[in-house]
Amino acid sequence: MAKKKMLICGATGFIGRNMAEYFAKQNDFEVYGTFHGSKPYDYPGIKLIKTDLRDAANVDKVVAGMDAIIQAAATTSGAKDTVYKPYYHVTDNAVMNSLIYRSAFEHKVSHVIFFSCTTMYPASDKPLKENDFDANKGVPPSYFGVGWTKVYLEKMCEFYARLGQTKFTAIRHSNIYGPYDKYDLERSHVFGATVAKVMTAAEGGAITVWGTGDEARDLLYVSDLVDFVDRVLKKQKNPFELVNLGCGCAVSINEIVKKIIRHAGKNIVIKHDTDKPTIKTSLCVDATKAEELFGWHSTISLDEGIAKTLDWYQKNIR
Repeated sequence: MAKKKMLICGATGFIGRNMAEYFAKQNDFEVYGTFHGSKPYDYPGIKLIKTDLRDAANVDKVVAGMDAIIQAAATTSGAKDTVYKPYYHVTDNAVMNSLIYRSAFEHKVSHVIFFSCTTMYPASDKPLKENDFDANKGVPPSYFGVGWTKVYLEKMCEFYARLGQTKFTAIRHSNIYGPYDKYDLERSHVFGATVAKVMTAAEGGAITVWGTGDEARDLLYVSDLVDFVDRVLKKQKNPFELVNLGCGCAVSINEIVKKIIRHAGKNIVIKHDTDKPTIKTSLCVDATKAEELFGWHSTISLDEGIAKTLDWYQKNIR
């Protein structure tokens, strides 16, 4: 019996590559991956295809014949672009996702996984559930473009799930970190940027944190996200599910920086630049639904995840 086929869009990116390597090792699917601007790589069991997913003909070509799609392709960057170029995350992502969903529906793909985010949620001192987002109250101003784009794409998933036989899962995941993340100051999110700063800083030197560092993030190691996707593909019964995924606690940027420095074993001074762009919000998500429906809970603590990430960084980046 022939294996089912899985398409991982954005297989050379952070989340996409972790997904591709995991499912290639499981050997349950023939794994295909798309890439566009980044460099391809050789990995047993992964067949990479160069294509531009903003073009409908290209999308139809790679989607045809697939049984499952993990949609990890995206135009992404860090806080700098979110503040100064808020349009950067909107158009490309709206176009490519809309085309992928339509093609998946028309080609009767069994299941599509979409990675949403938590930018639509308001700041909160308590973990937020999926229904704590109120569209009538809007999206936090700093995330107006990317937040509403994600909400639109979640609704597009639900729309197509109602029309045909394709299941859709929209995952509102917290800040993901780990191997293959971006580790540069222009494109990285706060975790990747901090790792790059710490690992390249001279012993006894200093690193600069943008803003006061009081804002807090819910961090999830990438293998926990991969595990959830595996569970969803095997267990989802309903045509559409919208699910939060996170650790359920917010850690301040200052604490994250201190932990990374400690695990790196360095003596580094922390300075703050309050003139640099930051997004002053703190939130974490309640992942009770993920546990109730799929038996999922996070298994990698922040300290363990930082240690794993720094070990990978030292072996692969330096």
